[in-house]
Amino acid sequence: MKTAVPCYYHLDVEVSPEKVGQVSRILAAHLRFWDLENLMEPVCGGAEMLLRAIDEHATDKNTSIEMWWNGQHLITAIGDHDRALRPDQELRGCLEHIAASSDGWGCCATETGSKVIWFSQRARAGERVPLVPTGPDPRESEGLDLPREVSVAQLTGRVRTPGGLLEEAR
Repeated sequence: MKTAVPCYYHLDVEVSPEKVGQVSRILAAHLRFWDLENLMEPVCGGAEMLLRAIDEHATDKNTSIEMWWNGQHLITAIGDHDRALRPDQELRGCLEHIAASSDGWGCCATETGSKVIWFSQRARAGERVPLVPTGPDPRESEGLDLPREVSVAQLTGRVRTPGGLLEEAR
């Protein structure tokens, strides 16, 4: 049995409206690289919602984002550094969406008094869709005719005289 290679990604970002989309594209690129394209929509959607809420409600916009893949689960964690931002008030709508679209989620406090919100998505081995480059279909090239061997002079309607000059063909 082939075992999955664990993967980890960490990103520190100061949240702003224009960076929310950038972060989402970065996370999507890592999920594609890890062959987890089928998890892009719930992971990037949940991360975007949390980042937009942090941008709207938090005074400290510095945020850490982490993703762990262990072969069966992808865990995404977003930690903010704002002690005043309360998950039960400002983030309630985001957490309801995350709870509905993920296999598990939670919120925990850190030593500094900030919080980390995490959610997980399950991906079975059969659900991973590796990116495989596709070659041309051989059936498409079988029906094409090969070009005839015709000299350039014949194609242009001119012929070369014994002296090396081009004349119109008759």
